Amino acid sequence: MSTQHAGIPQTTDAIEEGSRAQTTSPTSDKPSNRLAIIISMIALYILWGGTYLGMRIALQSFPPFLLAGIRFLIAGALMFVILRSRGAAMPTRKEWLGAIVIGVLLLIGGNGGVTFAEQWVPSGLSAVATGAVPLWAALFAGFFGRWPSRFEWIGLVLGFAGLLLLNLGNGLTANWSLGTTVLLFSPISWALGSILSQRVALPKGFMSTAAQLLCGGVMLVAIGLGSGERITQVPSMSAIWAMLFLIIGGSLVAYTAYGYLLSHVRASLATSYAYVNPVVAVAVGVWLAGEQVTLTGAIAMMIILGGVVLVTVARKH
Repeated sequence: MSTQHAGIPQTTDAIEEGSRAQTTSPTSDKPSNRLAIIISMIALYILWGGTYLGMRIALQSFPPFLLAGIRFLIAGALMFVILRSRGAAMPTRKEWLGAIVIGVLLLIGGNGGVTFAEQWVPSGLSAVATGAVPLWAALFAGFFGRWPSRFEWIGLVLGFAGLLLLNLGNGLTANWSLGTTVLLFSPISWALGSILSQRVALPKGFMSTAAQLLCGGVMLVAIGLGSGERITQVPSMSAIWAMLFLIIGGSLVAYTAYGYLLSHVRASLATSYAYVNPVVAVAVGVWLAGEQVTLTGAIAMMIILGGVVLVTVARKH
């Protein structure tokens, strides 16, 4: 669920460039931003689509809260050191408080909740719960005065319906547990954090992402250690590789891209990744594990993509 804030930090020059770009309006649609928006959407669709598998593999060697905390703490520390070395300003006390609030909602309640739930809940059910993020985000955005247009609503509902259909064959039942309860609230937390990130005081540019990752990472590690989690043996190589993917692809690149999108496009479009990620997960399964796609699955994926197209092209009138 795994939500934020500027472009993709592949180089230190890109970090500076992203910091300047962050000052634009959340609804800006200038041609100069379109390429960055497209790249950011692709990063979310593909990279976060792979994090379900990454978390599943990493959980074989890391307990859930330490897994999430170590992942975010390392990513945030790397970004913070690079940004400070390039002259980025230290966040103010007010900005640190804003980063803590968003870090709690996105990284603890959102991503941390999904990681915790995946100990018991099937992947299909996790995907369906995560798919509710765009609907919750649309609802919270409406409370703040920006309800989606008619076509956006149609696209949101269509995408969620396709997601349900995609997972019907996988079985959506699970024994009621603490993980199931947490999973119900995780998309609400992530959606609320996504909307509030546009309204609370946060550091400028990429420093916003670094501060959120640091705050969320520290708190998740504290929760893990406080609840008795420990890493009792050397992690397997597959878990280490999965952790590296989660740090670099899932946090440094995709999480930063998500923050950039929240600052430049409608929340309904930024959160549309939640519909596409399960489709990507299915494609990865076909490619790497030789899984089969049923006719129902193919129809569901077309419905999902149709919903995303509607959300993408919709405009407020």
